[in-house]
Amino acid sequence: MGEVNFMQEEDIRLETTRARFANVVKRHAQLTERLSRDSDKMIFERLQKEFEAARASQSQEINLDGEQWNDGLLATVREQVHMEADRKTTSGDANDMPTSHFQEKVTYRVGNKVICCLEGTRIGILYETSFADVYVMAGEPCELYHCVLESKSFLEKMTVLEHTIPFFLPIREVENDLLSSNAMRFIDHIGELLQAYVDRREQVRLVKELYGNQIGELYHSLPYHMIEFVLEDSDCKVTVSLRYPDLVSVLPTRVKVLAWPMHQYKKSHTSSAGAMGSQPIPARLSYAEDALRTMSLPEAYAEIVLNLQQALQQMFQGGSPC
Repeated sequence: MGEVNFMQEEDIRLETTRARFANVVKRHAQLTERLSRDSDKMIFERLQKEFEAARASQSQEINLDGEQWNDGLLATVREQVHMEADRKTTSGDANDMPTSHFQEKVTYRVGNKVICCLEGTRIGILYETSFADVYVMAGEPCELYHCVLESKSFLEKMTVLEHTIPFFLPIREVENDLLSSNAMRFIDHIGELLQAYVDRREQVRLVKELYGNQIGELYHSLPYHMIEFVLEDSDCKVTVSLRYPDLVSVLPTRVKVLAWPMHQYKKSHTSSAGAMGSQPIPARLSYAEDALRTMSLPEAYAEIVLNLQQALQQMFQGGSPC
């Protein structure tokens, strides 16, 4: 009886989560429409043009790896933008003095990040996201995101002036936690957040594209850190729940896959209403949970479906539903 009560409570929580996700999906559609208005597009287009112009004006682009990307280099970039701003302020005209007296303008590439000097005392970071999976052999380029940092003087802390990062990612929290104490870590962490978000989103997109006809319901939060979907089998209904507590994760750390025996469910509805013992008792599919923890979502889904019938037969026909 205690086991039945526990599973009923789990079912109620699952239904509550589904209702919450349905509301999230509705809000997502509304927010997507609002955020795609002309004003938001203009911000992206304006920053994209400014970044392209800044990169075109640089004398060279340097690829950095490993220890080459460090606080000292970031301090050099900050010094360059302030020296250039001071020079233009004191000279009054950039053409009054030969450009050879000044340091060359350099753009730096660090992995998926491009760091360049913008007008004034601003530093621009361009994040280039991509997606690669077992079904996508080469990394497909995805969105570009911008982040503009500014400081009033070389000695003052930098702040985020403007950006095109999705509003549901915690850029302001990361700014408060890291930017004043470790600007390099802030830049890197924002890149990790963006890439992980794109990875999770594209995994869901690919699953829907490949197996959409097999999925009855699918819900997800805006940053794709909570995902729920249902598989309907002739004998069982399989519910999958994924949680990514860390937003830089591309694999879930909390996974639950339950198989609900449909023949028990139908039997319960033909029995007397309200009978506790007539409720279906689900079984956890451990092999499916292990696959989802260690593989990308499309790859794990294929593994689940491949072994689903055998797992269900062993659990339910063997008389051990739990």
